[in-house]
Amino acid sequence: MRTDLFDFDLPAASIALRPASPRDSAKMLVVQPDGALADWTVSELPQWLEPGDQLVVNDTKVILAQLKGRRIGRETEPKIEATLIKRLDGSRWQALVKPARKLAPGDVVRFGNEGKVCLLGHLDAEVEAKGEEGEITLSFSFHGPALDQAIEDIGTPPLPPYIASKRTPDDRDAADYQTMFAANEGAVAAPTAGLHFTPAMEAALRGRGVGLHRITLHVGAGTFLPVKVEDTSEHKMHAEWGSISAETAAALNTARATGGRIVAVGTTSLRLLESAAAEDGTIQPFCAETAIFITPGYRFRAVDILLTNFHLPRSTLFMLVSAFSGLDTMKQAYAHAIASGYRFYSYGDACLLLRARD
Repeated sequence: MRTDLFDFDLPAASIALRPASPRDSAKMLVVQPDGALADWTVSELPQWLEPGDQLVVNDTKVILAQLKGRRIGRETEPKIEATLIKRLDGSRWQALVKPARKLAPGDVVRFGNEGKVCLLGHLDAEVEAKGEEGEITLSFSFHGPALDQAIEDIGTPPLPPYIASKRTPDDRDAADYQTMFAANEGAVAAPTAGLHFTPAMEAALRGRGVGLHRITLHVGAGTFLPVKVEDTSEHKMHAEWGSISAETAAALNTARATGGRIVAVGTTSLRLLESAAAEDGTIQPFCAETAIFITPGYRFRAVDILLTNFHLPRSTLFMLVSAFSGLDTMKQAYAHAIASGYRFYSYGDACLLLRARD
């Protein structure tokens, strides 16, 4: 499909720079199967679910993947910013770096501040390779747990560029950009629909008879990248590692067989569930990478309801929700959201997408 079909005008003021407080006070636009729209709040989510429905959340934990430093060893020492996107082994990471043109294989980048307490005060990495799509392989001077601790000491939350370009990340983001379900470290972007949840809302959902299950998809920085090609068929998704246990798969299949609906919290949960689903909708245990790219025409097999944030124009995530509820419906929903003051993207409001029962 043409990428420009997924374009729309988004005022800069619509992008949220801070989350709602409390988290579940965010607005929630309900998009019903017939396209009808209703304005609610996230705290009212239990009213839209039924006993036996199963909520699936992503329990990945965001690492402090944003590193700032300078190139050393040459006459000039330009500033370098790196976002870690994929761990390769105990000492090597793939990273998106800017300005990438300032680096060549063999260069050394010194991250951190010599005056900051981080082992020796800083962390060195050699540029091992540069990829075709701008990614760089960094070989760090520390290994394993020592490297993890160094990154935690000097790193900052990898806020999306749409937020980071408008304000400097601060200590609040370390907590704000993490869901209450975060347990398994490895993401460099938050599964943002999960940011709306609070213990009180989880208790209300369980009181309603709704099950809650945890799966893991380590969200990569590819979620920030715009679709630059003119046709969606030419876009290449970055692979992300995910896991669904046998116990969780069995519980979801049992619930669905008795009429319960599968409710994906976020596009990350949805993509992992759909990656693990057989043709008949049965969810299989999963432990692998997935690069699933969902656009209109895709036949959803596992997920019945999607809770997600509002996404940017021409993004793979807006393409996904358009596949789920229809492009025309989502354009109307987004136009309503913009006109009604809904807040977009990672720290923004939510929409609940309902599909007709099969």
